Amino acid sequence: MTITRYETSPIYSKVTEANGFVFTAGVIPADLSKDVEGQTAEVLAEIDRLLALAGTTKSKIVQATVWLSDIRSREGMNKAWSAWLGGEGAPARACVEAKVIDPRMLVEISVVAVK
Repeated sequence: MTITRYETSPIYSKVTEANGFVFTAGVIPADLSKDVEGQTAEVLAEIDRLLALAGTTKSKIVQATVWLSDIRSREGMNKAWSAWLGGEGAPARACVEAKVIDPRMLVEISVVAVK
């Protein structure tokens, strides 16, 4: 089995590919001044970029995990999420409230896709 890692650091890789699966690390927004919808849109654009590194796309996502700093903001996150999916098949998804690294960070998302 070959494992390919993209954009690695000493502690993690942003994307790992193994056995036809592509895994992203948790993706966080860069602009923490945006609301949850804006942060989510930014995170999803970054997920598009990361999946492209490994030769796949959002249409091949099979599972997603969403962490929200406040579960009550789910509606704003879902608005950006639905716009991003654009009517393509939705993956299996978990969405939970969690403490995050910075209180201004409202959302973090990781995905698993196939090639």
